Amino acid sequence: MRPAILDPLFSPVASLAGVGPKLAELIARVTGREDPDDCRVVDLLFHAPSSLIDRRNRPGIALSPQGAIVTIEGRVDRHQPPPPGKSNMPYRVFLHDDTGELALTFFRAKGNWLEKSLPIDEMVMVSGKVDWFNGRPSMVHPDFIVKSSEAENMALVEPVYPMTAGLTPKVLRKAIDGAVARIPELPEWADAALALRQGFPSVAEAFRGLHDPRDAADIDPQAPARRRLAYDEFLAGQVSLSLVRQRVRKVPGQPIRVKGDLAAKIIANLPFSLTPSQKAAVEDVIKDMAGEDRMLRLLQGDVGAGKTLVALLAMSAAVEAGGQAVLMAPTEILARQHYSTISKLAGAAGVAVEVLTGRTKGRERDQIIERIASGEAQIIVGTHALFQDAINYHNLMLAVVDEQHRFGVHQRLRLTAKGISPHMLVMTATPIPRTLVLAAFGDMDVSKLTEKPAGRKPIQTVTIPTERIGDIVARLRGAIGEGKKAYWICPLVEESDVSDLMSAEERYAVLARELGRDVGLIHGRMSGPDKDAVMGAFKTGEIRLLVATTVVEVGVDVPDATIMVIEHAERFGLAQLHQLRGRVGRGDEASTCILLYKGPLSETGRARLSILRDSEDGFLIAEEDLKLRGEGELLGTRQSGTPGFRIASLEAHADLLEIARKDAAYLLERDPELTSERGQNMRVLLYLHRRDEAIRFLRAG
Repeated sequence: MRPAILDPLFSPVASLAGVGPKLAELIARVTGREDPDDCRVVDLLFHAPSSLIDRRNRPGIALSPQGAIVTIEGRVDRHQPPPPGKSNMPYRVFLHDDTGELALTFFRAKGNWLEKSLPIDEMVMVSGKVDWFNGRPSMVHPDFIVKSSEAENMALVEPVYPMTAGLTPKVLRKAIDGAVARIPELPEWADAALALRQGFPSVAEAFRGLHDPRDAADIDPQAPARRRLAYDEFLAGQVSLSLVRQRVRKVPGQPIRVKGDLAAKIIANLPFSLTPSQKAAVEDVIKDMAGEDRMLRLLQGDVGAGKTLVALLAMSAAVEAGGQAVLMAPTEILARQHYSTISKLAGAAGVAVEVLTGRTKGRERDQIIERIASGEAQIIVGTHALFQDAINYHNLMLAVVDEQHRFGVHQRLRLTAKGISPHMLVMTATPIPRTLVLAAFGDMDVSKLTEKPAGRKPIQTVTIPTERIGDIVARLRGAIGEGKKAYWICPLVEESDVSDLMSAEERYAVLARELGRDVGLIHGRMSGPDKDAVMGAFKTGEIRLLVATTVVEVGVDVPDATIMVIEHAERFGLAQLHQLRGRVGRGDEASTCILLYKGPLSETGRARLSILRDSEDGFLIAEEDLKLRGEGELLGTRQSGTPGFRIASLEAHADLLEIARKDAAYLLERDPELTSERGQNMRVLLYLHRRDEAIRFLRAG
């Protein structure tokens, strides 16, 4: 169904001249395609240059600065091949200009090729980096060698692309040139007035400009070619999200209209009152679910803000209406943590709660599946096991997805397909900046939990260099002696030859020697039962210091843990540091977070730790993290269901995202099936950006 005009761009990358199977694999790797067979010519067009080499600097040999890339025109004087049998020695070719002499140095070079390329007494142009040694200039393996009579063949301004091992710049550049040559004259989908106002080139001109920069300004994110392509990328994303959402909303929801008796019973048994933003979020959700359309709402809450309780009150409404609700978590630990919290609160109201994960096996699993199918199980908590083919729900009315950024859109859709258009609530403890919410979810309705529950005390955050690690261990010895509990977070599971980071296993061994049997270890490679045993021992106090990897980042709730040590804190992202810090300060005792860093810190590293030390506001921290690291890293978006943009940047192009969102809404309001001339052009845009899923939703009607 793809428009024929795009066929040249969707040929396999191996169809380009000079690209064989091995090279196609390398190009797939560098363009981010996991399957080499799925790598297309168009993927090279979106592989943007990251910097520029300018070869227009022609100072003359004697005036060439150390380490500078220069272009020299001179006459070849003589060749100096290595002595016979000394192939490990360099081959040198000497040339001169009016200012001095330059040695061109080659290792393992073929003499006959050099004699042909650099004939004696010929005027040539060479370009490369100049090194001075003992007052003499040398250029090792020039990047370009051409005869002066053919100087127009040398690119004086050369884009530099992100590379991968085994791929050379020259080979990649040739493949990209081949891709650019295949660009057809594409139809225009941008509004004419917008294109004029923004100074947008056509799509074809934008791609050509992207890969043929003339100076540093052309590499800048605000260059017209880049802004045009960034707008297109945002527009394709916003139209896709709107089409998917339009499709989700087109299927009528099951209105859930109840008195709220079950919710009232749960609230009556709470030892605290709901915060104002919890009450507001519950009202939002109940109102959405009572409508004719399916609810699709994002619940954002900082660490410890009480999202699970909001989810439970929403699920209780589904149960009161005679239906079922599920809560899907990304990890076994988090799923069982939710089950522990929810089963106690829901049990007091007479609601039957089950937990189902990949670890649930045999007869126990069969019995739970039967209770789900019969409707006896009213709230089901679990991992991705909840949407496996073997699971059939009696009447699924509400799906809650926690830590949604760890699930792809396919997984969320598969879960909602388990019921008759169930309502969906997605929630995250990683506060997401508004621009990233727009990029990942479009105009999804958002509720925010902004307060911390009553009684929570501020967490004192301090930064300490690793040289003072002995002081920390001594302090922990005293704290453990007083009956306190602490976490010690490491970035790696086991020691690695390629990293100098202290591993969890190595740190555990050191701390166990120092502090004895009070120390435990937990990491993602351990089996489920082993993790549960360690967490159980930590909760009961049998273990007082838990050495862990980031497996404890979300969902682990040990209210009397009051100390968090994060080793190599400079290597973690701000949002992740904030998540880890949120594992303490969950009780009524004062808590401390110690950020251990190895100096010297980079400017970004220093800024990151300073922001965390000065603020506990997760939303502010998320905005700062976006500025420091960019959206690609913020949520691990390359591996998840959220967008990792290839040309667009949320930091540089936030204004274009807002324009694209409004343009998508305006277009689909007037042409929901994309049948008008502009709508047909928009289909070309969606296919160009490989948004086939959105087209399938459109075709499904």
